[in-house]
This record gives sequence, structure tokens and C-alpha cells, in this order.
Amino acid sequence: MPTKPTATLTNGVHHTEVRVRFGDTDPYGIVYFVSYFRYCHRAIEDFLRACGLPPEETFKNAPEGFGLPIVEAWGRFRRPSRYGDLLRIETRIQEVRAKSVLFRFEFYPEADRELLAEGAATLVAIGPDWRAKALPERIKAALSQGR
Repeated sequence: MPTKPTATLTNGVHHTEVRVRFGDTDPYGIVYFVSYFRYCHRAIEDFLRACGLPPEETFKNAPEGFGLPIVEAWGRFRRPSRYGDLLRIETRIQEVRAKSVLFRFEFYPEADRELLAEGAATLVAIGPDWRAKALPERIKAALSQGR
């Protein structure tokens, strides 16, 4: 799933481009709904990198004793995307809470503003015991720069 992430955020929005591959589609060449969730995860990774948070140290950080699993996700699919399309994902933080962060996603065609799909994902900070804990301050600070 090749992407071309921007290095920075513009007005709290990160843009990721994703080319729809054959394996992302159903037998009719339409993007299968599960593929959108993979695209969202990639967009979160790109957003974190743009905030100076390497995903490989942010989703699971054993030395600091925390993880950030996705505990809720939803999507609304308005118009079909097809094999070969270039999609632009706009990712932003909708809300930062004491123990969680909510990301928001909007999918557009390469050169258009017609909303194709939208969604959200909630990540909750957990400790080694798998219980919710306060979002580490350095994570909050880095994410607040992206807002």
C-alpha cells in the first residue's frame, strides 16, 4: 500500500495519498470496506510521524510501560472507490482526552473535494496490565502541536 505522506501538518490536517491496489478490492473492483481501515491505520502512522512520534515507539512502548491500541473504529462509505484510484486521506485529531485520542478521517479522490468515505478511530492508553491509564504527557504535548 504505497503512500506519499506529507512531512508536516497544515492547520492540524495531515494528507496521505493511497493508490488502491487490486488486493484492496472486492471481485467487482470496488474498494472492500476493510481496506479503508488499513488506510486509516496508515494515516495514523503518518500523522504520528509528522508530530515527531515514531509509530513503532508509540503504539507499544515497553520501556515507558504503555500502549495505544485502537479500541473503536467506524466508517461511512458514501461513494465507491475503484482499483487504480488515487485517494487522498485527510487526518486530524478530533479530540484528546485524559486517557485517549480520537482521530478523524476523510477520503477524497486525487483532485476533487467529493467526499468518498469518512471515519474515526479511538486509541486508548493502556499499561502493561491492559488497563486504561493516563495518556503520557509527551504524547499529549506532541499531538497538541498537530491541533
